[in-house]
Amino acid sequence: MRPRAAAATVWYLRLVALLNLVAVLLVPFRNTVRHHSEGDFFTPYLVTAGLATMVLSLFLAVAMRRRKRAAWIFNIALGGLTFLIYVLALAWPGENHFRDHGFNYFSAVLTGLLVLALLVGRKEFVSKGDRSNPKMAVATFIGGLLVGGAIGALLVTLNNSLPGAGLGDRFGYALARMITIEPTEHVQDVIDVPTWVNAFINAMSAVLFLLVLYVAFRSPRDKELLNPDDEQQLRELLAKQGGRDSLGYFALRRDKAVIFSPTGKAAVTYRVVGGVSLASGDPIGDPEAWPGAIELWLAEAREHAWAPAVMGASEEAGVIYARHGLDALELGDEAIVELDEFSLEGRAMRVVRQAYNRVKRAGYTIRIRRHEDIPEEEMAELLTKADRWRDGQTERGFSMALGRLGDPADGRCVMLECHDAEGELRAVLSFVPWGDKGLSLDLMRRDRETENGLMEFMVIELLEQAKEIQLERVSLNFAMFRSVFERGSRLGAGPVLRLWRAVLGFFSRWWQIESLYRANAKYRPIWEPRYLLFEKSSEIPRIGIASARAEGFITAPSLPALFRRRHVRVASVPSAPKLPTAERGGKG
Repeated sequence: MRPRAAAATVWYLRLVALLNLVAVLLVPFRNTVRHHSEGDFFTPYLVTAGLATMVLSLFLAVAMRRRKRAAWIFNIALGGLTFLIYVLALAWPGENHFRDHGFNYFSAVLTGLLVLALLVGRKEFVSKGDRSNPKMAVATFIGGLLVGGAIGALLVTLNNSLPGAGLGDRFGYALARMITIEPTEHVQDVIDVPTWVNAFINAMSAVLFLLVLYVAFRSPRDKELLNPDDEQQLRELLAKQGGRDSLGYFALRRDKAVIFSPTGKAAVTYRVVGGVSLASGDPIGDPEAWPGAIELWLAEAREHAWAPAVMGASEEAGVIYARHGLDALELGDEAIVELDEFSLEGRAMRVVRQAYNRVKRAGYTIRIRRHEDIPEEEMAELLTKADRWRDGQTERGFSMALGRLGDPADGRCVMLECHDAEGELRAVLSFVPWGDKGLSLDLMRRDRETENGLMEFMVIELLEQAKEIQLERVSLNFAMFRSVFERGSRLGAGPVLRLWRAVLGFFSRWWQIESLYRANAKYRPIWEPRYLLFEKSSEIPRIGIASARAEGFITAPSLPALFRRRHVRVASVPSAPKLPTAERGGKG
């Protein structure tokens, strides 16, 4: 009964929000509701003809659906008080006009049923809010009143047509309008402003109301990020099982948190963005221990009312996540080149071969080194130029990017440096380890004034020398919605598929969706599907926004670029096993 009772309270609040909206829009219905809210009548809990109660009931419905304890406390307190008043009004002895109206009994019974449902389903509402929410809500309300009152007083000063109003009168008039209290007769005698001024002050009141509700019921932010002990434990798991997932090393991003399984043999790394607990890639460690880590991660998400989601999970991990209640949506494909199958020969590789030969004839050369083998001075130059060549100020990447360069803890990462005929550095590629026999692309940067095809030249040089440096596979970029571009261009593609391809092509002007697919397809890779995992379909828009923020496609306001952190090279650590170094001529 508890889940059904909890769901009933959510649907009640949704219905109330709808009725209040209809009352706002339709004058006859609004008059009926107001008639039953005045004098000897009363209506069910939160049923009014006001826009404010419509917004309040909608917010409460969302919070209750997310099983927030604060929303339950609010409803049981206000709903219980309302029900008590209704019962006392109907039971009051003597002459009682409230008992003359049958609708009052209906309102009292319906409100009582809501209170009963809240009591029955109380154990379902376990999601914790931030402890600072009540104080922040009060501070937001007071601060908003002061700011709104000051703006309103300024508008009144500029537009008042009557003399005699002092600063206190103007400020008091603005405050009264913001909290919808009728101003005093004295204020009305000295203030007369256009209707738009009152409407603007009322709009500020509505914005303040929404802001206070958001602050009061917001989910807590995760403050526990990866610490040195967690990172060391993750590195130990990657040393044993790192070859399973090409995205495994990206779990070491330090803007993530981690939850380990009870046995410590597996872990889920995630980041909380906009109320979404966003994991990426597969769990780290032994697949037999994955369920333990997944269960703890989901339990934490539900405890804090976070929407759980996974970006870039493989099919193997998707099956295990599905057993824990998550659904899957194909996100795209990862391009993986198996080196024993790669060759520049053949007609299909002619365009790539020509671009490679053109760049090579121009005198460009490649140098391959592990990060730990790069001297401090050279690494400093690499970091400076990598920052200069970055496309925009935002560092993009989350699920398939490490988010740092030159950290001594990442000594096993591999750097490809491309120099022109004069020996000037023109481009860099950085790869993270994928087990002992693989690499996964992390960062691509190049000078915009270089030859076209430079990146292809660097990748092919790596693939050509892979056997000499004992590599078996290389993971390149991720191609989002690859199947749409591939199938949408075929003969006989349906109108829906063609329309979807056209939409993605339009957005590719800014987000390089199609260009990444074309760039990867040149190498004729194996396409490994990656999935977006989620618990509820209704959360997909919220998850999409959180993912875009995490990946850097949507940027929240931040500090000026002068204060933004850049790549930092810190003190060195003990070296990892050496990587055979290729000379600038490209020969290992």
